[in-house]
Amino acid sequence: MDPVSMVFYAVVCGGLAATAPSFQSRPARLVVGTITGIVAAALLPLLRRTFGI
Repeated sequence: MDPVSMVFYAVVCGGLAATAPSFQSRPARLVVGTITGIVAAALLPLLRRTFGI
């Protein structure tokens, strides 16, 4: 994995970890994690093109 991907997903996972404990139920955390992963995977190629990385 290249450094840009590692940093991007570290930021996304860090943000998820900061918000996920506020959800009490496991299904809610699963939904938040799934949505976050989908959004992150969709945004990374767009961000890389935008910034020319």
